[in-house]
Amino acid sequence: MKIACVQMNINFGEPEPNFHAVEKYIREAATFHADTIVFPEMWNTGYALSQLNSLADLEGQKTKEILTKLAKEYQVNIIGGSVATKRADKFFNTMYVVNRVGKILAEYDKAHLFRLMDEHLFMNAGQSTNTFELDGITCGGVICYDLRFPEWIRTHVLKGAKILFIPAEWPAKRIDHWQLLLQARAIENQCFVVAVNRVGSDPGNDFNGHSMIIAPWGELLISGQTDEGIYYAELNLQEVDTVRQTIPIFQDRRTDLYQ
Repeated sequence: MKIACVQMNINFGEPEPNFHAVEKYIREAATFHADTIVFPEMWNTGYALSQLNSLADLEGQKTKEILTKLAKEYQVNIIGGSVATKRADKFFNTMYVVNRVGKILAEYDKAHLFRLMDEHLFMNAGQSTNTFELDGITCGGVICYDLRFPEWIRTHVLKGAKILFIPAEWPAKRIDHWQLLLQARAIENQCFVVAVNRVGSDPGNDFNGHSMIIAPWGELLISGQTDEGIYYAELNLQEVDTVRQTIPIFQDRRTDLYQ
């Protein structure tokens, strides 16, 4: 599977230019024959949380329309990062996953809300896991702060995930945590981790990318990039089975002692 990580800047509180940028990036990645295109977190609005009532995508309609149309047109899978959505007068940080024929495979609301950026004051937490199949491969998707909860990640892997997608707006001042946690999650779960972070700034934070693709042994297939753009890597999914057979941690788990 050829992955395209779209490490984009986000216009704070300006959905229209962000939607145009996403369309442009999908078309570009498709010309380079990407199988799966991945975007960062909250790309439609950035963390303009106090403006969500006027900015959030109502029922995710515009996001779903654009992603399904382009996925079908270019026959690509799209991990839609996440967008600010509004449903029944509540706001959510929502990931949409669309397959090659334009079918929405998953809709996931971020489960763990990040207090340091006031998410918990404006948004509602999701209540479900997020696993889905892309090209016959079971995958999982979580969002940014979810990464800091290893039990949540393990829950998705126990449901069969071989690739974990993690869109984020992870601030530059804690980027060392980002890399360490991502590598740990890949190694301890013996899966591929595809993590896409934004670049640029908003009124409260600076972001420096470092989007990463990590193999099941912990090798960095993509890392260290700080410029806006698309970064590509090929995943050999057989590596997951090889690693899991070599060190059979899932067989050796002590479920009599812990869940």
